Formats: sequence, C-alpha cells, structure tokens
Amino acid sequence: MAQYQITVDNDVVQQLFQRDNGLAKLVEQVVNQILEAQATEQLQAAPYERTETRQGYRNELPPQK
Repeated sequence: MAQYQITVDNDVVQQLFQRDNGLAKLVEQVVNQILEAQATEQLQAAPYERTETRQGYRNELPPQK
C-alpha cells in the first residue's frame, strides 16, 4: 500500500475551529491531495511531465483557492 504525505494550509486548520465549513475544507484538501498522488502513481508521471514510462494522460484543473 502506498504512503502519502498530506499538507494542510494553516488557514484551513484555523477555520476548522472558527467556522462551520472548516471540516469540509479540510476533508476537501486531503482528498484532493490523495487523488493527485494516486493519478501520478497510476500514470507514472507528474502533471505536465513527459516520460517514456507515462501510462496515459490527465485533465488538469486550476488550483483551488
């Protein structure tokens, strides 16, 4: 099983304790990072990276604010 390193913005952690949607934002960031890592692992290439071992293509979304 793969291991993933997850990073969370300090603002999101602070919102977790200040607003109702803080938990939703935290879960969103974690899930998005896991999906990105899984896509990179499956394709054997990072976004926009060209390699001979690349297994396919991905659609890129703009960064979340």
